[in-house]
Amino acid sequence: MSTVHKWTHRLLGLSLVALLSACSGGSTAPNPAAPGGDAGPKAEKPPETIELKLHFYGVTEQEFNTRFKDILQKKFPHITFVWLPASGPQTLQETIAQGTVPDIVRVISSTVHTNYLNLGLGYDMNELVRANNYDLSRFNPIFVKGFMDLTSQNGELYGLPVSPFFSRVLYYNKDLFDKFGQPYLRDGMNWDQIYDVARSMTRTEAGVEYRGFSANVSTFLTYNEYSLSTLDPAKDELSHFDTWQRILNNYMRFYQIPNNAIRPNLTEEGAMFQKGTVAIHADIYSPYLDLSMLKNWDMVSTPIIDGAPKKIGIFPPGYLMITKQSKHKEEAFRVIMEMLSDEAQMRDSRNGFLPTLAKKEFLDVLGQDSAVYKGKNMNAVRYYEFAPLRPSRNKGMTVIETNTADALMREAFLNTAQGKDDVNTALRKVDEMLRKEVEKEKSKTK
Repeated sequence: MSTVHKWTHRLLGLSLVALLSACSGGSTAPNPAAPGGDAGPKAEKPPETIELKLHFYGVTEQEFNTRFKDILQKKFPHITFVWLPASGPQTLQETIAQGTVPDIVRVISSTVHTNYLNLGLGYDMNELVRANNYDLSRFNPIFVKGFMDLTSQNGELYGLPVSPFFSRVLYYNKDLFDKFGQPYLRDGMNWDQIYDVARSMTRTEAGVEYRGFSANVSTFLTYNEYSLSTLDPAKDELSHFDTWQRILNNYMRFYQIPNNAIRPNLTEEGAMFQKGTVAIHADIYSPYLDLSMLKNWDMVSTPIIDGAPKKIGIFPPGYLMITKQSKHKEEAFRVIMEMLSDEAQMRDSRNGFLPTLAKKEFLDVLGQDSAVYKGKNMNAVRYYEFAPLRPSRNKGMTVIETNTADALMREAFLNTAQGKDDVNTALRKVDEMLRKEVEKEKSKTK
């Protein structure tokens, strides 16, 4: 996934607001043309040739072409799609500052304020939903409701969820299990059982150090089964100290197993499984994860912390949104509908992309055409119900980007796993830093 680039130049931000205000005048969904004087039948006029500019955070042009281009060109031959770079140094803010405002953007929920709403791009799709009789109940309700809770003040609908989203799983190296005579993992195991296996699999043989457990740490912190936010929705403080204490303690024990120490940074820790010397790896199910270097692996359901809701924490999907500056809102909405159609999502699912639609039939074919996941234990991905999105800040509360808050928790976990802090001290530091971040955000409006 692309790295989020922070936008810190306040002066440029002010110029963006001015630019966007100039671009947005009179831009509403197009009205039907006035009827002509001739009452007789006329041949249908071919649609006007237009351009739609796309800025899709986290998606490469190659991926867009593979997943959507043929469907869209067949349906909309009169539309030319202009791909705007969305990775590397070219951020959305910089694209707008250069005078180009996209028609459709893809943004993730954790940065929707910085990369959409705060830029003055927000457009409420409700009118187009009604005009096209579009059925929002097609989607898993956690995605629409969760996003509206995060972004809406008065029922606005700013975006629709596009696959994939990402469900937590445990990967395991079957070759290592065979090597050490350990029974394979199975769905429904609890963390105590996984801990026992990890401890028994951690060893040194023939000069090679084998680890029992590694993790993409952010997945079990940010996408926890409690749907627990780092910053409390109703208070300017850490959310539910006791629950965070339980979460950190559950995972910290794995890094206290002798010879299973966490790596110096979380990026390196997250890449350990691919080296072939780690037995079990906690991560998200993802069509982007490259495990081609491992000959024999599979996955099982993520365990649930004792006493927590029996739900799988998820990395939310991206959202397709129209900018209020677009002069082709109706066409843009029709394009979005096609990208989220049954045909597109069925093909996506077969290729390993978790669908955002509610019907079970779309999930039943997950990965069946994927060279990576065909034949794997796909039941692991949905063994438990998907957890709802984490709650947003209450109305009237100062909002900071969830990425900012979550980064503080990740740093606290790393410091604790490395023995620099105990769990309670680390969480108190997170609480203090969260309060400072909120005050910093408040100061911007004074």
